Amino acid sequence: MSEAMERKRQVAAARRVRDERRGAPAGHAWSVLRAAIVVVNALLAVAFAAVAAAGETAAAPRFGLGSAADDARMAAWDIAIDAAGASLPAGQGSARDGASIYAAKCAHCHGASGREGPDPPLVGGAGSLDGDAPMQTVGSYWPYATTIYDYVHRAMPFTAPGSLAPDEVYALTAFLLHANGIIAADTVLDRDSLPAVRMPNRGGFVPDPRPDVP
Repeated sequence: MSEAMERKRQVAAARRVRDERRGAPAGHAWSVLRAAIVVVNALLAVAFAAVAAAGETAAAPRFGLGSAADDARMAAWDIAIDAAGASLPAGQGSARDGASIYAAKCAHCHGASGREGPDPPLVGGAGSLDGDAPMQTVGSYWPYATTIYDYVHRAMPFTAPGSLAPDEVYALTAFLLHANGIIAADTVLDRDSLPAVRMPNRGGFVPDPRPDVP
């Protein structure tokens, strides 16, 4: 045996002794152990993925909560009114009709004339948006009259949102528009006339060109 080969043998032997003292298997045994660890990790990953998938599948019925939303229930929530008023319901109302409804269901929060509060005022602020003290109200700021109907219908009165009939909402919308000097007291609003009302700040908004993203 050459001196070089003997030296390699001695080095290998020394490494085996070192590994055995450290508690680590040497040579082929260590390679086998590493392969086994890789296999075990892969199996555990598959097992965890299977458990997670089973959990997601079983999550819905596991607690027995909720029920399927049928068309009738979905329709009850499908109440959005867009700027063009395409989904406005049948009905009508004028500012005169809305005065008594406002006094009974709205004045407590917004004041007798819509200016006093304690909640934010609904009336006033005309021409103030480009000044030092802009006042954003239904009349001075909102760009579409149909938005008044949408908001009042879904969110007012505060103590019973969604409780107003279409005629009441049309009447309250007319009352607020008249209080802001936008329509006459006897103007009757309905699904055709309300979208035609042009708000003072219609031109104060610009479309956002950015696409919707998740």
